[in-house]
Amino acid sequence: MSSMEPSTNVFSQPLAQCSTQPLTGFFRDGYCNTAPADGGSHTLAAQVTPEFLEFSKSRGNDLTSILSGGCKWCLCVTRWKEALTAYRSGEVGRSAVPSVILPATHQLALKSVTLQDLQEFSIDKQGGSGNAPDPSAGGPIR
Repeated sequence: MSSMEPSTNVFSQPLAQCSTQPLTGFFRDGYCNTAPADGGSHTLAAQVTPEFLEFSKSRGNDLTSILSGGCKWCLCVTRWKEALTAYRSGEVGRSAVPSVILPATHQLALKSVTLQDLQEFSIDKQGGSGNAPDPSAGGPIR
């Protein structure tokens, strides 16, 4: 097994847990930890939406067999950034960009996206996710 990078979030504080239901993370430990072997950089903690799941599927990564809207998951930071770019270009709506769980997002995500972008989509700023299940519950799994 690869050794982990230090478990620090985007605020240089200890990394918070993302989800254990479903169990997420490169190491399947519930945290968005990473290591050199994590080619996808699963460092961005997010609450996914049905719109994001469709977007991801359209880009070749179908997560719908394991996730549904409302689930918290450690996403590849590049996929989240791709959704952000698609939103900003008018290709998709805002709901296709998952809300970010900042305390559970690994500091290495900042190599690909800015803290300002992450904060713009912070789950705390959104006041939750509307009709989605309680984020603290982790959301439904299929």
